[in-house]
Amino acid sequence: MAREFTSVGVVGLGTMGAGIVEVFARNGVDVVAVEISETALQRGRATLTGSTDRAVAKGKLAEADRDALLSRVDFQVGLDALHSVDLVIEAVPEHLDLKQRIFAELDRVCKPEAILATNTSSLSVTEISVATTRPNQVIGIHFFNPAPVMKLVEVVRTVVTSADVVADVEALCKRLGKVDVTISDRAGFIANALLFGYLNHAVGMFESHYASREDIDAAMKLGCGLPMGPLALMDLIGLDTAYEILDTMYRRGGRDRRHAPVPLIKQMVTAGLLGRKSGRGFYTYERPGSPVVVPDEQTPVATESALADGARGIMKVGVVGSGTMATGIIEVFAKAGYEVVSVTRGAEKSAKVFESVKTSLNKGVVRGKLSEADRDAALGRINWSATLEHLADVDLVVEAVVEELSVKKALFASLDEICKPGVVLATTTSSLPVIDVAMATQRPADVVGLHFFNPAPIMPLVEVVQTIRTSAETTATAKAVCAALGKTGVVCGDRSGFIVNALLFPYLNDAVKMLEASYSTADDIDHAMKLGCGYPMGPFELLDVVGLDVSLAIQRELYLELREPGFAPAPLLEHLVTAGYLGRKTGRGFRDHTRR
Repeated sequence: MAREFTSVGVVGLGTMGAGIVEVFARNGVDVVAVEISETALQRGRATLTGSTDRAVAKGKLAEADRDALLSRVDFQVGLDALHSVDLVIEAVPEHLDLKQRIFAELDRVCKPEAILATNTSSLSVTEISVATTRPNQVIGIHFFNPAPVMKLVEVVRTVVTSADVVADVEALCKRLGKVDVTISDRAGFIANALLFGYLNHAVGMFESHYASREDIDAAMKLGCGLPMGPLALMDLIGLDTAYEILDTMYRRGGRDRRHAPVPLIKQMVTAGLLGRKSGRGFYTYERPGSPVVVPDEQTPVATESALADGARGIMKVGVVGSGTMATGIIEVFAKAGYEVVSVTRGAEKSAKVFESVKTSLNKGVVRGKLSEADRDAALGRINWSATLEHLADVDLVVEAVVEELSVKKALFASLDEICKPGVVLATTTSSLPVIDVAMATQRPADVVGLHFFNPAPIMPLVEVVQTIRTSAETTATAKAVCAALGKTGVVCGDRSGFIVNALLFPYLNDAVKMLEASYSTADDIDHAMKLGCGYPMGPFELLDVVGLDVSLAIQRELYLELREPGFAPAPLLEHLVTAGYLGRKTGRGFRDHTRR
C-alpha cells in the first residue's frame, strides 16, 4: 500500500517551483515552500498569489478555495525548515553542482524516511542522487510548465531507486490528478529528448535564412496543428534554459550533433536576448515577461496590393492530375472564384474527379458552410479536359501528378511548349527537388513549388518553395494566390522536406529510435508528447495515420540530401515497412487497428 504524503517541501519558488507548490496545495497537501532569501521568498509568494488570483478571476477557483489553498503553504527561508516533511521536490536552476549541494544538505536535514526528488528536465538524476547517503530514496519528478495546468509528470528512476519509492510517487501523481510515465534516467527523458532536437533544428533553419521566423512558426502551427511554433516556444522556455538543456543532452546523450546547440542560441543568450522573460528573443515583446509580441525590424511589412509586390494577375488556373490532392486543389480554386481547367488522362478520370469535387461541395452545403448557389457557381467554373493543349491560355498551372521525377519532368517539358509566356508553373511535390522540375523547361524563373497539405480544402497552409532560379515576381505571385485562396503561404528554399516535413519527420524518427531502444512504450511516448507538449497526436498515432511507408520514404530523402547521421531511418521503421505493417491503411503499424 502506497504511503500517505501529508507534508511536502518545495525548494526554489521560480515559475516552476511556485507552480508545483500550487499543485500540492490545491490537492489538500500541506507545503513548506523554501527559498534562499527573504527577497526571493516574497517573489515566489507573489508568483503563487498571482496565479491563484487569475484562476479566481477566470472562474476556475472559488475565493474560499483559494484562501484555503494559500493557508496550506508555509513560506520559509532556508532548508532547515524541511526537517519533518515526507517528500522534498527541488526546483532550482539547471546546474548540477547547485543541485548536488542542495541534495547533500537535504540529506542532512530531512528525516531518514523522506523521499528526495528533483524536477530536473535534463540533468542526471543519478549524479544528483550520489550527493546523498540515501540514493535509493532519490527520484526525478519532472512536472511541465505551467504545473497547475499540464497533466503530465515524468517519474524518473535511477538504477538504485527503490521500487517502493517509485510506487509511492506514482500513487501520489494519481492523487494530484496527473498522468505519470515512469522511465529510466536518460538525457532529456521522453519529452525533452524529442522536443529539443526539433527546436534546435528549427533555430538552424532560421539561422541559415532558410525561412523567416514567422513562416517557420506558421508552418508548424498550421501544418501540424501544434499549439505554438518552435521559435515562439523557444522564447517561452527561455533561450538560456534551452541552451542548458541542449548542451546537457549533447554531452550526456552520445554527442548527437542535432543536440549540439545552434551557435545562434549561445550568441543570443550572451546578448541578453533570452525570450519573453527579457522582453526580446526571436521576437520582441511589449515588456519583459509579457506574451504580447510587438513589431520590430524583422516584422514583415504588408503592402496594400499584391500587385505592388510584383505579383502577376491570375484569372484562369490549370490543374493537372486526378488524385486526392488534385481534386482538393481544383475545389479550392473553384470556390475562390478562379476559372479552372482540370486536365486528366482521360474522360473516365475526369468523370471520377468531377464526382469527387461535387461530393465534397455537397458536404459543404449539408454542413452549412456553403450555399447551394455557391456550390453550383463553383462547379460552373470548372472545365474538364483530357488534353494539355487546353492549358494554352491559363495564367497558372498547378501540377499534382504522381511523385516520380521522370513523370513530372516530362510534364513540365510539355507545359513549357504549350503554355503562353509569363505563366507560373507550380508543382505540388512534397519531397522532390523543385529545381529538377524547373530545369526541364526553358523558363525556370517561372517555376515554383506550391505544396498544399491534405485535405487541401481544409488545411490552411501552403509551402511556397522557391528555387535559386525562381524570380521574385513568381514568388510574389504564388504568395498572392495563396492569400486569395484564404491560405497562409510560407516561403522557403528548395531543400528536402521544405519546412514542415524537414522538422516533423526527424522527430518522428527519434520517437521510433526511443521505442526501439526499449526506453519507453509507444503509449507512454504518445502520452508524453500530447500531455507534456500539447501535441494533437502522439508520434506513433501520427505515424500510423501518415503511413509507415510514406514516413520511411520521406526520412530517406532527408537523410540522402542532408547526410546528417541522426536522420538515418530507424531500423525498426524499416523492418515494419518490410513486414507490410504500414499503419491504419493495412490494419497494423505500431498498433493493431483491427481490434478497435
